[in-house]
Amino acid sequence: MFDSRANASALLHSVFGFNAFRPGQEEIVDAVLAGENVLAVMPTGSGKSLCYQLPAIARPGLTLVVSPLIALMRDQVRALTAAGVAAGSLNSSNEPAENSRVMGLLRRRELRLLYVAPERLARPDTVEMLAESDVAMMAIDEAHCVSQWGHDFRPEYLTLGNVARQIGGRLQTLAFTATADAPTRNDIVDKLFATPPRVFVRSFDRPNLRLAFKAKERSSRQVLSYVRSHEAESGIVYCASRRKVEELAETLKAAGIDALPYHAGLDKAVRDANQDAFQQRDGVVMTATVAFGMGIDKPDVRFVCHADLPANVEAYYQEIGRAGRDGLAADTLTLYSLGDMQLRRLQIEQSESPDERKRIERQRLGALLSLAEAPRCRRQTLLAYFGEASQPCGNCDLCQEGVERFDGTIDAQKAMSAIVRTGERFGMEHLVALLLGERTENILKFNHDRLPTFGVGNGRKAGEWRSIFRQLSATGLIAQDLMEHGRWWVTDEGWQVLKGKATIELRKDLATGAAAKGSKRDRKAAAASTVVGESDAILFDALKSLRTRLAQEEKVPAYVVFSDRTLAELATHRPTSARAFREIHGIGDAKLERYGAAFLEVVKQHVR
Repeated sequence: MFDSRANASALLHSVFGFNAFRPGQEEIVDAVLAGENVLAVMPTGSGKSLCYQLPAIARPGLTLVVSPLIALMRDQVRALTAAGVAAGSLNSSNEPAENSRVMGLLRRRELRLLYVAPERLARPDTVEMLAESDVAMMAIDEAHCVSQWGHDFRPEYLTLGNVARQIGGRLQTLAFTATADAPTRNDIVDKLFATPPRVFVRSFDRPNLRLAFKAKERSSRQVLSYVRSHEAESGIVYCASRRKVEELAETLKAAGIDALPYHAGLDKAVRDANQDAFQQRDGVVMTATVAFGMGIDKPDVRFVCHADLPANVEAYYQEIGRAGRDGLAADTLTLYSLGDMQLRRLQIEQSESPDERKRIERQRLGALLSLAEAPRCRRQTLLAYFGEASQPCGNCDLCQEGVERFDGTIDAQKAMSAIVRTGERFGMEHLVALLLGERTENILKFNHDRLPTFGVGNGRKAGEWRSIFRQLSATGLIAQDLMEHGRWWVTDEGWQVLKGKATIELRKDLATGAAAKGSKRDRKAAAASTVVGESDAILFDALKSLRTRLAQEEKVPAYVVFSDRTLAELATHRPTSARAFREIHGIGDAKLERYGAAFLEVVKQHVR
């Protein structure tokens, strides 16, 4: 029975080529190896897949991996196979020979990991086949898809709890997701587990990502300028509409950038070809709707740009998380405008969702706007949304470039007074109406027109007060309960300001109705995108060229050969022996045997 840390470290090194676990992985692996059911919420790029892949190859039996997208299955199977692990998937895109190979391994009980989609797993013949196999564990990836509160609900996931019981009675169940707030986590536990699992919620901090927001001016030019600052780097540009996806792809192509479009309206063959090109070639920029991204296991995406405001904080976090999964520096930029905000609100109101779901989405959109208008470090604001405290990061636009502020203490006191005098029971629109002195139906119903705060804020416009509320939320002076009608309350820090014991600065450009200015300087994203020093760049490029050629010959994504991080370490340390080569991050026994000689020769030539 594999259960020692020494053996875990040995497998980690010999199969995956890693010298140590990433933060948060080892404790989860230990729990899985001990036979516990697990729910793990880990940020994108923190190594979720290793937490079920390592136990799967360390213990006897088959691990069933439920994954929502064929592309994700295909890429993970390729990477595992390249590392010498018996893995396979059953899906509609497989060639008959591949399905036959996988079924043969399954019958002979030689397969360690089998990837399936939830739709296939719901079929009685699949369940019957697996019930006769030696399934020991079921790992459910993108587990937030089971929750009505998640940002990508998929009804097929609702069958998985019952399927687990049909396959193996008390089958050990693991659930993994990158983003799940408290309501989503509770839903996952209720829907997927017969008994409460051990829950791990890891830090949401991705310190290698630079965070930036900017008001739209001429968005196409802004996107072009931003992409040009990441010359020859892979990136994603998210757009709100299919039309904009295609227009931006053409704009970038005309500027000599290797750009491709992706949205659900394109022919499937075109989508698949573009996705394969993005995975297999270096320097491809994908302009896409949110239809692109889930299941894209490309670790060397160096930037993510939102040409339009995302749907909410969870979607924003998931989408920017596709950058820098290799742990190296990566860049993000989100463009937004008043029109974006209005469009997102309209989409919520016109959706067919239940009223309760609409209310939650309104609050989540408000949290995103708080992030966009934050007067302090963006990472502090983002992590606070997920319940984490942090110090200023030094790696966001507000930390690096600053923003013009003013003493907003009196405005803050007016806003918080409105919250307190209404019993901390009301949402933003009611409080704004109170401050403006509007005699709305609810203001009159609750006699709030008789309060001292009625009309004290009529010197500002409604939009300015909304921004002030969002900024107070971003700085932690007030908080909102998403599950109780969006009511606001004053925090301990807020009471210090309300009582005059502390002051607060707010953003002048937002709280005065002035147009938000662009960055004070045009920043070439050098620090965020450089993965090797200047003296190592020639060798790094030579190694990338070899990697591209091998990937094309084998028809696999470039990172399946080696990741950018591995190439960067090769360029920096320049090993000239197999033993030294083996010590580089990401090089296990199978990859040393398969690729070692070719890459060593490139390094040796460079050294000579």
